[in-house]
Amino acid sequence: MKKAQRAFTLIEIMIVVCIIALLAGIAIPNLLRAKVTSNQSSAQATLKAISTALESYSITNGVYPTAVTSLTGAAPPYLNKDYFSSTVNGYNFTPSFTDYAYTVTAVPASSNQGTQSYTISTGGILTTN
Repeated sequence: MKKAQRAFTLIEIMIVVCIIALLAGIAIPNLLRAKVTSNQSSAQATLKAISTALESYSITNGVYPTAVTSLTGAAPPYLNKDYFSSTVNGYNFTPSFTDYAYTVTAVPASSNQGTQSYTISTGGILTTN
């Protein structure tokens, strides 16, 4: 005796599609929020790394560098990457260097990349703008 093949009905398929759409509607905003939070944490960590490089340079040379190439072109380099020439993890970094002070600002490239701007200044003082 053969068993009859049973197929899904249209109602069952529509219920599954609705459940998947509901789960996606819940999950996608949380994933986007997690991405923004991750970018913001990365920007803060990058600013701290830049500050550490600037302070190390100052200890070695007696003054802060006035150009990014002083940090990336040294042997060994104080920074392994030039964070100021392109967007890094959704943030643009802008330096302001003098012989005795520095300020580096991180601004989100767009509103879906981050919601806060950060500044680190001489002595490694990190502030939220």
